[in-house]
Amino acid sequence: MKPLELPLGGQCRCGQVKFQISAPPLMTSACHCIGCQKMTGSAYSLTAMIPAGGFAIVQGTPVVGGTHGPQQDHMFCPHCMSWIFTRITGIDDFVNVRPTLCDDTSWCAPFIDTMTAEKLPWAQTPAQYHFAGFPPPDQYGPLMAAFAKAE
Repeated sequence: MKPLELPLGGQCRCGQVKFQISAPPLMTSACHCIGCQKMTGSAYSLTAMIPAGGFAIVQGTPVVGGTHGPQQDHMFCPHCMSWIFTRITGIDDFVNVRPTLCDDTSWCAPFIDTMTAEKLPWAQTPAQYHFAGFPPPDQYGPLMAAFAKAE
């Protein structure tokens, strides 16, 4: 995986909503849940956990789409409906950004796979760790430390 060069820009498919990442990701993942399969029209969604202070919308105003709370809000471009990022209710430390919308995507291989209990049998990623659901809360710190060392 190529190291991330910051700051890094990104945008939705139509370019009406643009964002900037100014802090390195805490971790990357692929979510194999059925919800992500349906929202992406693919086998999984890719996520980069970006510290909240290191992510900014620099053009346009995203709207809530997909899942509308109470646990999370998926944020989309109001015009092309690209899924840009997710905010998890009660967690203000990071934002889950769709890294394939970044101008440079060479760094975004998933480090962990989540929700593999729902994955399509043929779907494979290069992730180093795999979880049937989400990692237990006490494993996030060690996983983020391992991710930081792997970069």
